[in-house]
Amino acid sequence: MEQENKLTVQGDFVEIKFTGYTDGKPFDSNIKDDLNKLNPKAEPEKTIVIIGQHMVVPGLDKALSDKELNKEYRIKINHKEGFGPRHKELVRTIPLKVFAHQKVMPRPGAVFVLDNQLARVIAVSGARVITDFNNPLAGKDLEYKFTITNLVLDIKERAEAACKLILRFVPKIEIENGKIILNGPKIIEEFIKRSENRFKELLNTEVQFKELSEEKTEEKENAV
Repeated sequence: MEQENKLTVQGDFVEIKFTGYTDGKPFDSNIKDDLNKLNPKAEPEKTIVIIGQHMVVPGLDKALSDKELNKEYRIKINHKEGFGPRHKELVRTIPLKVFAHQKVMPRPGAVFVLDNQLARVIAVSGARVITDFNNPLAGKDLEYKFTITNLVLDIKERAEAACKLILRFVPKIEIENGKIILNGPKIIEEFIKRSENRFKELLNTEVQFKELSEEKTEEKENAV
């Protein structure tokens, strides 16, 4: 009951249900009916956001503050607070041989990963491929409907959200006597140590690292 009356503030961990629209059509959602319009076989994923930490586009991030729980909101976002403006310099002409080396045949509309960036083929002209590295939603105004369904208080769920933000992945997490222990290969230990203050800022507690032995890692991989 206490949660129901609370308005959200910066730093809250919140679970949201949302659908994003552009030109009146959904482009992303974790609401089953809306998501299935994009992909009939897709299953919605739980989405937890730390308000003010840029885990969603800026306009939506700002809109999550000062909101009631379990109330649907609709907002319109200028492209500048969405996926940003389009940049002409991100439209490039790439030799066809670059694609040939990767054994792919570029066609207009096709999307590839080049130089670790998502690129869409605009046109193919002789031995040249005109390629757009802009986000497909760059330059487009957006609309969102969203509901904040829950203030996330569970320490493990909060730790998972913080790991997604800081580490860009979620390691095995254990909670022992209220302490958060991140399990992983030795290679990530230094990065976790460098991020200790960031974790403490978000979670209000310290995190510890515990190395997973190679044997355990191999067992986990073999079990998959």
